[in-house]
Parts: sequence; structure tokens; C-alpha cells
Amino acid sequence: MTDHCKTRFVADVMLGNLAKWLRVMGCDAHYQPFYKEGVIDCLVHEGRLLLSKNRRVVEMYNPSLFIASEKVQTQLHEILKKGYFSFDKSQWFTRCLVCNIQLKTIPLQEAKTRIPEYIYYQNNAEIHVCTSCGRYFWPGSHKTRMINQILDWKLF
Repeated sequence: MTDHCKTRFVADVMLGNLAKWLRVMGCDAHYQPFYKEGVIDCLVHEGRLLLSKNRRVVEMYNPSLFIASEKVQTQLHEILKKGYFSFDKSQWFTRCLVCNIQLKTIPLQEAKTRIPEYIYYQNNAEIHVCTSCGRYFWPGSHKTRMINQILDWKLF
């Protein structure tokens, strides 16, 4: 696949941490801690790839991928090996880690009353907002730690 994260994912209840890291890397990864009956059916029907640690569930859905590992690093390797996404650092941190919505870039001035004052005065970078949940995102130590984690995992 040439497009970064061409695949849209749905992660079952056992893979919330994996879904978060897929979002960090810019992938559309739907996740809920609980799915009502029929919800996964609808999500797979709309073209999402089901990621699950349950072999019986994987056998029920097409497309789906059984995730064998317990560790996020190895889970990401499993998905990469199948070619479901590639690394494009320009897409990292473009999705809300909670809502999975594409973030909107806004001018620093527009975010002034919504972010901590010290962030406003120390930040020269872009501010992003989730139009669904209203959370604001900016570069900081948390982002740096996440980037270092991805680099430590040697995924690419």
C-alpha cells in the first residue's frame, strides 16, 4: 500500500491501547471499551478492518486480523507486516487520541482562552483542536515521550 494508513480500523475491547497508538500515528482507529450487539458488524460493513485478540471473533468477520501479541510494539509490527499502514511522520498527532476525529489546526490567538497561559506564552507551534470533544493539543513533553517511544520500538 502506498497511502499512509489507507485502512480504517476497528479495535475490539481488548485492544484499546493499540487503537490509541494507531491514532497517534494518524490512523483512523475506532475503539470503544464496550460494543453493543451489532455495532462491530456495522463498522466492519462500512469497510473497517477488525483487529481482535479473539480467534473466534476474527473468524466471524471479514476483513479481520488476529492480533497475537500482548505488547503494543509487537501488535504494531503484526499490522505493519500485513501492509495495512506505512509510516508517515507528517500524519503523526493529527487525530484526537480520545475521539479518533481528525484534528483542526487553529491559530494560537484563537486558543488563548482555552489552553494554559504558560502554553500560550511558550508555544510557537500550531495548536490543534478536536471538533468533537473540544480537547486542545499542542507540542510538549507528552508528545516528545510518545515520539521517543515510537522510535524506541524500531517500527521502521
